[in-house]
Amino acid sequence: MTDHFWDPVILSIEIAIVSGCIVLVLGLFIGKFMAKVKFKGKAIIETIFLLPLVLPPTVVGFLLLVLFGKQSPIGQLIEWVFHQPIIFTWWAAVLAATIVAFPLMYQSAKTGFEEVDGDVEDAARVDGANKFQLFLFVSIPLALKSIISGGILSFARALGEFGATLMFAGNIPGKTQTTPTAIYVAIDSGNMHMAWLWVISMIAISFLMLVCVQLSKSKG
Repeated sequence: MTDHFWDPVILSIEIAIVSGCIVLVLGLFIGKFMAKVKFKGKAIIETIFLLPLVLPPTVVGFLLLVLFGKQSPIGQLIEWVFHQPIIFTWWAAVLAATIVAFPLMYQSAKTGFEEVDGDVEDAARVDGANKFQLFLFVSIPLALKSIISGGILSFARALGEFGATLMFAGNIPGKTQTTPTAIYVAIDSGNMHMAWLWVISMIAISFLMLVCVQLSKSKG
């Protein structure tokens, strides 16, 4: 009973942590670039980045199946390199969570970098800071409040991902069954006791994440 309860919870947290790290790195570099560089088609690219926020999760899952399925060039390349398809694997769950969580991290990081005073960055350049030093020791600390908020929100979003994960990674107990999918199966099978336990655990974790966001904002 205890193992049956904790398996999807632990798996959800592991997936959220890994996808959160990926999203954090991508969000920082892409957010910084998009905040400071102007080019034609920027609005279209930003719209594509933000699409997972408004698309139904099943649509995201369907697109992932098309892009990474066995019939796609990407899917065939992955299968050739790793000798197995990515669909219905732990990494499929990570990829699905990363896709849906990325817009939150990107938008927060971009907003934070846009608010960084350009004069401060120029002063650091004059003092001899290269691009990497400027990014790591000036831009990121000045945008840290937004970055922390984005990181927490994207982690919470990855933790609660359901639709795309179910379609792309499946619902394999101990392998790809996350807490949201476990709740769905428990309700479908009439096991309301386990469903309630998982629901309470998700509410508790999500509540703590939102409290952390509010605390980070209040400290700013």
